Amino acid sequence: MSGFVEKPEPLQVPGLVHLHTGKVRELYRNEAGDLVMIASDRISAYDWVLPTEIPDKGRVLTQLSLWWFDQLSDLVPNHVLSTELPPGAPADWEGRALVCKSLRMVPVECVARGYLTGSGLAEYEQSRTVCGLALPEGLVDGSELPAPIFTPATKAEVGEHDENVSYEEVARQVGADTAARLRQATLAVYSRARDIARERGIVLADTKFEFGFSDDDLILADEVLTPDSSRFWPADQWQPGRAQPSYDKQFVRDWLTSAESGWDRKSERPPPELPQRVVDATRAKYVEAYERLTGLSWS
Repeated sequence: MSGFVEKPEPLQVPGLVHLHTGKVRELYRNEAGDLVMIASDRISAYDWVLPTEIPDKGRVLTQLSLWWFDQLSDLVPNHVLSTELPPGAPADWEGRALVCKSLRMVPVECVARGYLTGSGLAEYEQSRTVCGLALPEGLVDGSELPAPIFTPATKAEVGEHDENVSYEEVARQVGADTAARLRQATLAVYSRARDIARERGIVLADTKFEFGFSDDDLILADEVLTPDSSRFWPADQWQPGRAQPSYDKQFVRDWLTSAESGWDRKSERPPPELPQRVVDATRAKYVEAYERLTGLSWS
């Protein structure tokens, strides 16, 4: 069993229809038919949405996504229409609300990997492949790949794992033309972002994107290139052959699997509340990632 430890009740706002509660985001539709996406401060780990929130996390994700959308606008259009608060929305939505174009979403997590780690490393150690793509011998945890690769996954419900699939399976599901467009856009966006991050002393190891269609136009949607959707490593500490320090929720994962937490992730028992020091350290990592990437000061 996994999912929400305590599933929140969505806020009811006049003029908005609530559509979905995700791990982090609440999704509404306004009277014009546009989507209104609200990034909460919720955090997930090991397929659980935890009972403790990370202050400012939703705003960091939203503002960092907006910054990246600007950097990528010449490569692929995005779904953002406005950052104005809907009438009657609570003040707490400021900085975390996006009004977005309603799209026909492609049911594929578009993952780009430039470095070997995570589930890709696990598959490589078994078969010298990732999502069926053959890789050279001799790679280790954290190795840079000869070239970035497109390794798609199926989208999972809250509390379930995304599952890596082959490119051929994506082509079977969504058609050869759409699969080719997804791969081209994913690798182009990853390559641009990797170079920008590298200039700022950050390794972009891998990331995932979501795309949708407006008529025949392929549109970049959801969040983009945040610590929730990407592995960011400090470049000056990158050392293949070991787990890398990262700008994400590693503090949360480490504490949950420590003796101090008293939680067994293999049990069906929900994880406990996070201690304040873990909350503070995790918030600091999200803010540091924002500041290092954008060059802006978080306030």
